[in-house]
Amino acid sequence: MRKAITKRAVDALKPGEIIADDSLPGFVVRCLPSGRLTYGFRYVKDGKRRWIGLGVGIPPDAARKAALRHAGSVAGDGDPLPEREARRVEAMTAHTVNQVLNTFLDHAKAKGLRSYDEMKSLLDRHVRPKIGKDPVQRLKRSELSKLLDDIASQPSKRSGDGKSRRVADKVLGVVRSAFNHHATRDDEFVSPIVRGMARTSLKELTRKRVLDDGEIRTLWQALDRCTPPAYPRLLRALLLSAVRLNEMARLQRTEIRGDVAIVPGSRTKTKVDFAIALTPDLLAQIGNADDSRAGDFVFSTDFGETSFSSFSKAKRRLDEEIAKLRTEAGLPPMPPWRIHDLRRTARSLMSRAKVDKDVAERCLGHALPGVRGVYDWHEYIDEKRDALERLAALVRSIVEPPPVGKVVSLDQRRTSIAEAV
Repeated sequence: MRKAITKRAVDALKPGEIIADDSLPGFVVRCLPSGRLTYGFRYVKDGKRRWIGLGVGIPPDAARKAALRHAGSVAGDGDPLPEREARRVEAMTAHTVNQVLNTFLDHAKAKGLRSYDEMKSLLDRHVRPKIGKDPVQRLKRSELSKLLDDIASQPSKRSGDGKSRRVADKVLGVVRSAFNHHATRDDEFVSPIVRGMARTSLKELTRKRVLDDGEIRTLWQALDRCTPPAYPRLLRALLLSAVRLNEMARLQRTEIRGDVAIVPGSRTKTKVDFAIALTPDLLAQIGNADDSRAGDFVFSTDFGETSFSSFSKAKRRLDEEIAKLRTEAGLPPMPPWRIHDLRRTARSLMSRAKVDKDVAERCLGHALPGVRGVYDWHEYIDEKRDALERLAALVRSIVEPPPVGKVVSLDQRRTSIAEAV
């Protein structure tokens, strides 16, 4: 049928029907058997009929603008089909994967994303050496899948199956973000990434590792053998506070106000300021916050000038000391563990110490769910302090067990812990 192609007209189309616009010759819309609408422009050049697809499922006004551009080219004795193909070929070679990644990283850095350093490292190590110089428009899904397979097959000591599938998924996430960002800037680009390309599932990623009492005791003893001193103090502070590594490791003296530390939102996952109640046990690990001779960072190897950062090297040394201690004590090797497991362990210990679950979640920096999380902005400092004091008392009872030969019944042990907290 011939009529004006408007939103009302295309909404009334049935599968198989076609409308040819009566005011713009060559502009047509078809309703596919699936019900989706496809727009096109028909014209004659050198005695041959030609067709240019304008898009599927786009608004009719956007399709009309595209058809007008092609009609103008035909009126000027041009041929829009080879012209468009030339632009497509030019676009396919205009940007390499490296250029797309550079633009995305500049965007991430400008936004101040905390994950910038990790994203840059992943791209530099895994993506740029393999596909960085390839034109991004010509990158095939199969090539990207092979890259991810190669990453996932690399050995890893941190995963249960010894493979780096989690690293592959991190790379996939960064590349997906970079390609999506590029798609907002390039009319011709379509990302090759689709659903189902991840190498792990959410269930596999959910960790449940919690250190038992014997492992906590071994860890505490091994920290006595570790250097530099900032590292043992930091790990003990993590177990005694239940906060995230980034929140504690970069703690500054200017953020400490008496017996409360205020972590700025720029360093928290929730992007809001977070208060940590400093118990005597925590203050013992932090040290003197008023020491004018020291720099600003509490956990440091250069007198506070910079925050502690050699985590991988220090963790390897700590694991070696743990292995020695357990061998000397005739205990089996300690299963693999991560620094973040201390946070989960501390939360479990708070439940054992009868800490209210809402208060425990506040200690972790989690927002309360639902309406309460929107309207209840009470900082819970006193409640947090009581919770962390209970946690510290329980940790002390674990790392300083009764002397050998002094038998304590389970009921007595529970009573002593209850009195301590």
